[in-house]
Amino acid sequence: IGLYRTDDYGDRWIQVSQNRDLIHRPWYYTHVFADTGHADTVYVTNLQMWKSTDSGAGFTEVTTPHGDNHDLWIDPGNPKRMIEGNDGGACVTFNGGKTWSSIYNQNTAQFYRIDVDDRHPYRVYATQQDSTSISVPSASEWGVITLGDCTYPGTGESGFIVVNPEDPDIVYCGAIGSSPGGAGALQRYDHRTRQIRVVNVWPETTIGMAPKNMRYRFAWTFPLTFSPHDPKTLYAGGNHVFRSRDEGSSWTAISPDLSLDDPARQDNSGGALTHEDFGAEVHATCASVVESRHRKGEIWASTDDGLVHVTRNDGASWSNVTPKLMPELAYVGCVEISPHEADTVYVAATRYKLADYQPYLFRTKDGGKSWESIVGDFPKGEITRVLRADPVRSSLLFAGTETGVFFSLDDGAHWSRMDGGLPVVPVYDLKIKGGDLVAGTHGRSFWILDDVTPLRELAADQKEVKLVSPRPTVRTKLNYWAGTGFTKAGISYSPAFGIGATTEGVELEGERSDRLYLDCGENPPNGAIVYYWLPVDAESPVKLTFRDAADKTIIEFSSDDKDAPFHKKPGTKAGLHRFVWDLRHPGPTKLDQSLVFRKYKPLAQDDGDLSGPTVAPGGYKVELQVDGKSQTVGFTVIKDPRI
Repeated sequence: IGLYRTDDYGDRWIQVSQNRDLIHRPWYYTHVFADTGHADTVYVTNLQMWKSTDSGAGFTEVTTPHGDNHDLWIDPGNPKRMIEGNDGGACVTFNGGKTWSSIYNQNTAQFYRIDVDDRHPYRVYATQQDSTSISVPSASEWGVITLGDCTYPGTGESGFIVVNPEDPDIVYCGAIGSSPGGAGALQRYDHRTRQIRVVNVWPETTIGMAPKNMRYRFAWTFPLTFSPHDPKTLYAGGNHVFRSRDEGSSWTAISPDLSLDDPARQDNSGGALTHEDFGAEVHATCASVVESRHRKGEIWASTDDGLVHVTRNDGASWSNVTPKLMPELAYVGCVEISPHEADTVYVAATRYKLADYQPYLFRTKDGGKSWESIVGDFPKGEITRVLRADPVRSSLLFAGTETGVFFSLDDGAHWSRMDGGLPVVPVYDLKIKGGDLVAGTHGRSFWILDDVTPLRELAADQKEVKLVSPRPTVRTKLNYWAGTGFTKAGISYSPAFGIGATTEGVELEGERSDRLYLDCGENPPNGAIVYYWLPVDAESPVKLTFRDAADKTIIEFSSDDKDAPFHKKPGTKAGLHRFVWDLRHPGPTKLDQSLVFRKYKPLAQDDGDLSGPTVAPGGYKVELQVDGKSQTVGFTVIKDPRI
């Protein structure tokens, strides 16, 4: 074992090094890169990064901003310019690795599982590969979401993460690979004290141990879930389902081994040359555990080797209800119980580890007695990782795949890709929070679709004009300086007074513009979000009128208002339109220049934003007028719950 070199295209090889630092976890990330400008210079990447300038006789470490180094690009024209990829992101050097660019200027987090809490604004939680677990607010008073707004609820990198439904300061996360505690590392984090307590189901050190010799088996991403009926009851999934009623201090197995328990798949991994048992190679375990919100004690569990089980008596007995169409050894990563029907359950599965890249989605309407595929017209070659059912529209489903998010309006008969700026990226988990769809990606951090209300109200073949009912709007006051650092175009390094974050304003066609958030998160729209559908282009101006509960007009917006900026003009083209009302009354009228006789400049003549006061909490209406017809719907403005 060692490093070898050939000078005749592989006909003969010479061992040049036996340095064991070069073969750290060889199956995972050991790579060799020859310097394109110097024949005797070679780089090796693994946990660290190593460099030799004497054909491998000696190596020195090249310090990188993050460990677990997977890839390296060397500029053929300038070998000192390199790009290095690690579990923290991508780093650039212009001086041969003496210094590197930061990993904190890119949204490249690799999330496994996510959760949300009930704060306002709600926070999104996740475990992230080779880093801490993280909690990110869905909005910030500064207009952007910075790293300083984030907190770190434990050091969990690998597994599920769940927030206590009664106390969002208490968070549990799987932490195999990044925590003491051995197999099934599980942490309880208290944000008030910043303390982490290890609460493993079974604290056993298993590094180097074959899974067949373990007391209990826990996968890299073993499931965690709270009971929807008792927030003091927590479930964890290994090869058994376990329950704790004392915050993880003690655990009880409430199921038999629910996997196939095939000994042939529980030996040491990696073979003789790349032997490794570090915690990520455990098979025949639960991949998803969830308790029915409709019936207490009804618990569903799926496994990473193709099985689905259910108990309806709190674990006293279990039934194998695996779909007959389920392919052998499928990874059944998600069980989703319908919010509407107690006996309707969905499962998402994949066999990509067996070179089968087809989608697998199933539904039962009789509690698991019979199943049917709901792949429908889902694109071939899509790995289906997660499926969520909308709590409002019973036929609306969302699926996360290896390339993005798909939705169905007819319970799985037909599927469409959701674009809207979401990059092509593996989506490992989805959560629905109120009217938001939250996606945890493996490589591009968090993404939130701010309002799925149109999908809840529009027909699949909407042929008439439709004004969608705005969801309840929280009256949120941003900081006075929020957004003042945004320039119309170009780079801005401070979006608000005293806040550092990099954004870029981009001019688009016509009067449109956009803003790119380079090292920070984007705030959701601040105001009432109004959607409307036009089946064809409007022939006359489109108008939106906002009124109070007494039907008194507050403000109007028209597509033919030549003096209004683009974002205050309702769209007129066929398709779905979004308009955001900032909840403000009209501002003061600017003074006629001929009336200004004082030496100072009156405020009402200022060129800045002179928006009027914000409306009070209460009931409001919005009217859509287009081509001689009108529609009116009501909505509510809610007081900020933090006040």
